[in-house]
Amino acid sequence: MRYLRCVDARSVSQETAPLLVHTYVKNGEQRPMPTIQQLIRKPRQPKVKRSKSQHLEQCPQKRGVCTRVYTTTPKKPNSAMRKVAKVRLTNGYEVISYIPGESHNLQEHSVVLIRGGRVKDLPGVRYHILRGVLDTQGVKDRKQRRSKYGAKRPK
Repeated sequence: MRYLRCVDARSVSQETAPLLVHTYVKNGEQRPMPTIQQLIRKPRQPKVKRSKSQHLEQCPQKRGVCTRVYTTTPKKPNSAMRKVAKVRLTNGYEVISYIPGESHNLQEHSVVLIRGGRVKDLPGVRYHILRGVLDTQGVKDRKQRRSKYGAKRPK
């Protein structure tokens, strides 16, 4: 949070009078504010927002090949064996992606489609594998939220 402070001109001696500047406090230290002329010369730059799923390169999904399929344990306080796969994407990046749903048929060299979306309790896992697309089968006996898991409509 920024706090503005202007020095009162009556309380300042003649020696420091030309040094009157507006200041603000940031991280506990006092800093001078830029003058109007400085802002005209060089305007403020907006902060650049970084994408949380950079390796997709602005695409909704990317295709890749599984290089390793394994299980890993989540952060505290959770406990499970989460299924993940290391995937080499078509753009050359290698990412770790989560395999949602119960049981899967993925193995090394399986071709998969990944989407963005992190798994909160698995560090470094920022992508999900889409079920029911390419080599990934949909979840069997799924009755609800079938579209999320690539399951066909039961007869």
